[in-house]
Amino acid sequence: MATHDPVLEGGYVRLEPLTHAHIEGLLGAAGSEVELFKWTTVPQTLPGMTQYVESALKGHADGTTLAFATVRKSDSLVLGSTRFFLIERWPWPAGHPRLANSRADGCEIGYTWLSPAAIRTPTNTEAKLLMLAHAFGVWNVERVCFHTDARNERSRNALLRGGAKFEGILRAHRLSADLKPRESARYSVTAPEWPQVRELLTRKLHERQ
Repeated sequence: MATHDPVLEGGYVRLEPLTHAHIEGLLGAAGSEVELFKWTTVPQTLPGMTQYVESALKGHADGTTLAFATVRKSDSLVLGSTRFFLIERWPWPAGHPRLANSRADGCEIGYTWLSPAAIRTPTNTEAKLLMLAHAFGVWNVERVCFHTDARNERSRNALLRGGAKFEGILRAHRLSADLKPRESARYSVTAPEWPQVRELLTRKLHERQ
């Protein structure tokens, strides 16, 4: 992993490392659109959002998570949040080139949610492009994976349109937003696939702007 927390910036959004200072903005982004977050746990109260941020910061301290506030560049409005998590370092033998040439071997992108203000904007496409570029270009990972509730057709279709490959369904994988054992649909992008995915996302981003 990087020795400092990066700010990932594009033309439309800026991904700022998540801090307590973002709590008020996140609450504003969460608003009252409960149906929009049907498949994602998004706190609607100050204590809940505070705990949400503190949990992300604990993962950061453990070296397994790097969370961001998703911020619109034009007016610094907080639009939501996303994060790298389950950041992995594989047990390469001493002297292997990977030990010197990479900062992580795999990670997951998730905990992603956006406010109604971000719907039908370039936000999600650009944020994913920025995060994948950091994972593959800076950390030099071998693989980035995504999991979504198997019932979330919108998210599943978006991952496929963004070039991720469907791997299968994990049964009783995680706790769902409705507090049931969740079946997760797993998708991934590998290092050899990244150039093609980057081209696809870049083209989609230009189409949306």
